[in-house]
Amino acid sequence: MKTHKLPKDQALLISVAESIGSTLGAIAAKADAAQKAISGSNIVSDVKRETKKLVRKSKRAAVAAKGSAKKSKAARAVRRAVRKTTKRGAGKSRRAKK
Repeated sequence: MKTHKLPKDQALLISVAESIGSTLGAIAAKADAAQKAISGSNIVSDVKRETKKLVRKSKRAAVAAKGSAKKSKAARAVRRAVRKTTKRGAGKSRRAKK
């Protein structure tokens, strides 16, 4: 008696499986397209490139600022004054010992 219901149930199962398969395929295709749009776009690579440029420029600027701070007139004057005061202090202590 169940032989005439078997093809009907089987057809229903096949229909449901095809529907699920096509839905999953559509979702996978959309996910793949979204991933390619985000990671493979020119915008992302441009941002990465510009960020690297900015980092390099800021490092160069920091090195230049450090060098110019050592070479500036104010820095030289401070170092000169410190040397003079330490020499004066050392001379006084030598004279005091004699």
